[in-house]
Amino acid sequence: MNNIKNKIVVAGLALIAFFVVSCSDNLLKETPRSSFTAAYFQTPDGVRAGLTAMYQNLRQVYGGYYLSACENGTDEYTYGNSADNNQKDIDFTPGIGGGVTSTSCRSDVMWNATFANINTASGILQYSVGVDLSLTSEANFFRGFSYFMLVQTFGGVPLDLGAGELKMNSNAVTTSVRNTVPEVYTKCIFPDLLTAANNLPEAPRATGTVTKTVARLYLAKAYLTYGWWLQNPNNIPTYPECDRTDPDGHDAAWYFQQAYEVASTAIANPGPFGLQPTYFDVNVASNEYNNEQLLFADHIDGNAYFNQGTITNNTSTSVGSPTNNAYWLCVWNYTLIGGGIPVQRCQEQWGGRPWTRMAPTVEVFTKTFADKTNDSRFDGTFALVLWGNWNKIGANASYINTQTLTNANGLSISPGDPVLTFLNDDLSGITYPATPDSKSLGAGVLPGRADYVVGPSAISRGVYPSLWKLGIKPAGDGSLGMPNQDGIRPWYIAKFSELFFIAAEAAVKGAVTQPISGAYANDGTARGLINVIRARAGKWSHVANQRDASGNYQAVSIDNSAAMIAATPATIDIDYILAERSREYFGEGYRWYDLVRTQTWSRIAATYSICESPATNTTDHTLKTITRNPIDAHYYLRPIPQVQQLDHMTVDDATKKAYQNPGY
Repeated sequence: MNNIKNKIVVAGLALIAFFVVSCSDNLLKETPRSSFTAAYFQTPDGVRAGLTAMYQNLRQVYGGYYLSACENGTDEYTYGNSADNNQKDIDFTPGIGGGVTSTSCRSDVMWNATFANINTASGILQYSVGVDLSLTSEANFFRGFSYFMLVQTFGGVPLDLGAGELKMNSNAVTTSVRNTVPEVYTKCIFPDLLTAANNLPEAPRATGTVTKTVARLYLAKAYLTYGWWLQNPNNIPTYPECDRTDPDGHDAAWYFQQAYEVASTAIANPGPFGLQPTYFDVNVASNEYNNEQLLFADHIDGNAYFNQGTITNNTSTSVGSPTNNAYWLCVWNYTLIGGGIPVQRCQEQWGGRPWTRMAPTVEVFTKTFADKTNDSRFDGTFALVLWGNWNKIGANASYINTQTLTNANGLSISPGDPVLTFLNDDLSGITYPATPDSKSLGAGVLPGRADYVVGPSAISRGVYPSLWKLGIKPAGDGSLGMPNQDGIRPWYIAKFSELFFIAAEAAVKGAVTQPISGAYANDGTARGLINVIRARAGKWSHVANQRDASGNYQAVSIDNSAAMIAATPATIDIDYILAERSREYFGEGYRWYDLVRTQTWSRIAATYSICESPATNTTDHTLKTITRNPIDAHYYLRPIPQVQQLDHMTVDDATKKAYQNPGY
């Protein structure tokens, strides 16, 4: 019997997670089990237990410092004024942090957790003879998905975890050999994802379990990514070193065509999935299990065991997985505005626990989201308004019954009024204080307005719009709730909308297109596909940053889809697709992978602009353009973790050096 230890075992042998499953209310329920055996995987119950362990394992990767690893150092995010080396080391800002190293890079989260799923999946596939393929194909999906994430991050990785290629290993080993990128794709990723796409059901067997559609999405994305890798337009090195030739004899164009056909098939045959009516509907916390979400690391309200975290007003300083608290990193210290009184820390989607670790660059607001009128994605991404809430239950007792407070321009505000607003544009009438004070935090004023204001060019490392789309689920009981608690929403990993982007990118790379039928009918060109997404982005059902008289999101009925379509360029290129992907998935952990896949990271993220923030949390409003340290080609692969992997390998130093990616 294989005794299970709650830690990773080095050199590719990861823990086989320890949960069995029961289904109630169509949600996976997790119950601890001390061990798995090969015999147990020969039964349907054993297969379901192993599969549930793999869903649980997603929480080990998504929702913690993985977000920093995928966002800091890109055009979307730089470090905030309370950042530590988890953000600074990978930001490439001169004089900041220690640089990307094998001991500090937070891509270790991916390495440390993902081999657990691979080993469990291999056990199921090796021993579950006679079990329904629709069930065992979930293991195919997870193994293919896991290796796909690893190969994008680190290059070639080991297919043999100690018992043979793609075999379950039950014994700790301290040696490891990395396979090449083509071997990982052609021996595992493509066969596993093809099996999953062929055999998985259209509808999930329980809420959140994988389906044919999510398998098609990752198969198409793997084809697309491998096509780029074969093509290698900017001569980015690979590791382990190998020729960029396909063992199956196909060229890059073949893989781009496969990506297009698989993605377009999934679009035309969505099953129970689809696009939400508006972008607001995709991300509002009250609509958490909507049909646009294909894969997520689940977290629910009121169950600390299930969440593997706290459901109290957590005072911990840890953002490590499996808890879903990555949203803390993107929230600035909004409670300081107004001297710390009108805006209390609150369990609201616009609030939550402020850590000020990651700050969006100014270009996000001036370039990426240049259209803030027609495109609802700006409003549906950021918390642009802070609301007075000092009257809420649990607020400062000295002020809870105070009806009005003095705010900007000496004007009065009442509970529920805006205290600070991030403006769409740098209006000419804004006056910023010559000497920023602790009450306004350096925010400006406009004549006649009682709220402080900040224009896009005044965004700093300390005062910036928080990420509303990932924000905490509201308490909903009239209180401030528990703003410090770990996230109680699912962490979204894959969305139906990405199929349109994958097909469009493949079309730009030369895939032959054809009209797509069904609910999302379009001409199948890159422009036609992107316009399905842009048309949806032009539709507004609510305004996330406006409130009605009852304090709810302001309901509206606005359709700017025609304007959005008209503004789409006649010719779509990769840069435009990347810009649209940023508008759609900003801050969700896609960006580093997108820039690495397309080999555009060193160009697109080379510079950024922001105002600095001294320790007083004020700003001098001097907009600075930062030229990052060179993002050399070797950075397109993350380092193999030193402590968790290399230090535990009982091999000579030369072998360890050869195992590590070059440049680290």
